[in-house]
Amino acid sequence: MSLSQGANKLLVTKKRFELRDFTTFNGRFLPEISLGWESWGSLNSRKDNAILVTHYFSGSSHAAGRYSEEDPLPGYWDAIIGPGKPLDTDRYFIFSCDTLVNQEPFNPQVITTGPATINPETGRPWGLDFPVVTIADFVATQKALMESLGIERLHAVIGPSMGSLQALQWAIDFPDAVERMVSVIGMGEADAWTCLGLQQWAEPILADPNWRQGDYYDQKAPEQGVLQTLMQINRQALSPELINRTFFQHHPLEQEPLEQLLGEYRLIKRFREECRARTKFADANHLLYLIRANQLFLAGQGSSLKEGLAKIKAKCLFLPATQDQMLQPYLAKQTHELLLELGKKSFYREIEGSWGHLDGIYTISSQADFLQEFLETDA
Repeated sequence: MSLSQGANKLLVTKKRFELRDFTTFNGRFLPEISLGWESWGSLNSRKDNAILVTHYFSGSSHAAGRYSEEDPLPGYWDAIIGPGKPLDTDRYFIFSCDTLVNQEPFNPQVITTGPATINPETGRPWGLDFPVVTIADFVATQKALMESLGIERLHAVIGPSMGSLQALQWAIDFPDAVERMVSVIGMGEADAWTCLGLQQWAEPILADPNWRQGDYYDQKAPEQGVLQTLMQINRQALSPELINRTFFQHHPLEQEPLEQLLGEYRLIKRFREECRARTKFADANHLLYLIRANQLFLAGQGSSLKEGLAKIKAKCLFLPATQDQMLQPYLAKQTHELLLELGKKSFYREIEGSWGHLDGIYTISSQADFLQEFLETDA
């Protein structure tokens, strides 16, 4: 088992899933794929108690628990995964998989395949020879993992942000395999506004002279571009209220920026260093591929959102965050209303909080009772 209970902490191990001869949504071939995955709880004899958790843009399969007793922080959704919690590990088998082109290929707790991975045909990193991948490709690899475990049907699939895109795609691509779908801080398609916002994340990397059209693995990496990209992502994920409360001592007329053009505000120095710490395991090309996968998202990957949603058989729940500046609630509400128009079962409730986009992570427990009821009632 990958889960144990010790000192009131869930302990979890990272496992490796190998997949060969994978064809992407756009018809490109990958000879081999390695992805990490984690699980909590036990699969019952009927194998009908599985819940898949799909992770967000900068996350991984580490959704709950700790790797050791000494770990300072648990997985990102530890508040709702565990004994007696909405995703009850005494009742359900919860599992999660690292995506292709994960943001942090150099993180020892992430197993992913992407442009930083060695191409077996050349012996060098793939770089931009790696095929463009989509959310549908993430889902297809997860389906292969599910099948390797002997699971034919999911009690539910649930994920935040980019994870919500995967959850929705699951319900469309494999409608007979998904009973319930939960989209947290998500959307049904990347509209023009969202596409432009995502492109702003890509631009600093593309402009970094060390990027070299993605061919930098034996030279200096585009660290400044990665840093600027992560600063943009992290700022957009937070609400104005939270930033102002965190940097409550900020004053427009600080001495250093007043006297020197290159002088910096204290809050900017602090924010930059916090983001710099996150560049340690990140890769510029992986970030660009992730950005493109999100820009390409149209649930169902067909001609229209409505066409894709028409295939869904699962009972659906949408939980956007009221203060979200990144994926604003209208994106989830539009999808929910289209499902109702199509005669599908869909429910909608907004998460109230002060974190902004990150309310889907840090304030999710405010929806614990509602989420638990959704998971326990018949689909």
